[in-house]
Amino acid sequence: MAAAAITDLEIFSNNCGVDDYGLGILLASKRVTRVTASYVGENREFARQYLCGELEVELIPQGTLAERLRAGGTGIPAFYTPAGVGTPVGDGGLPWKYTTDGAVAVTSPAKEIREFDSRPYVLEHGIVADFALVHAVRGDTEGNLVFEKSALNFNPLAAMAGRC
Repeated sequence: MAAAAITDLEIFSNNCGVDDYGLGILLASKRVTRVTASYVGENREFARQYLCGELEVELIPQGTLAERLRAGGTGIPAFYTPAGVGTPVGDGGLPWKYTTDGAVAVTSPAKEIREFDSRPYVLEHGIVADFALVHAVRGDTEGNLVFEKSALNFNPLAAMAGRC
């Protein structure tokens, strides 16, 4: 992927890894325009691009990210979750993108809130991606993958959400 001339990537990932490795390589080469993640991480270039207005970032709760990937991968267009109710995640206003002078250029929109059994829930949309870049210990020509250890956290969900 890093050797290809692909640009304007929109990434869905728990985080953007570290500088000069994995997704950090794509960030450093300015190929990423938007990231949906639950954690900023230790990637200095990620933080710099976000704060300088070069990158749009949607931060969401980790469990919500996992469920959005799973939902998209199983054909569920949207679901309700209590995570984010009463916070900027549900109410909107999180800075998604800054201008070059540090002002907020784009903020998150308010999400639909609905009550079930007298409890409020936020509507979240499933994620379907064009491609899924995953780490598996083994794979075959039929697309079967074996994940181990921490690769079990998000890789199976990301694989489900990718069309290819």
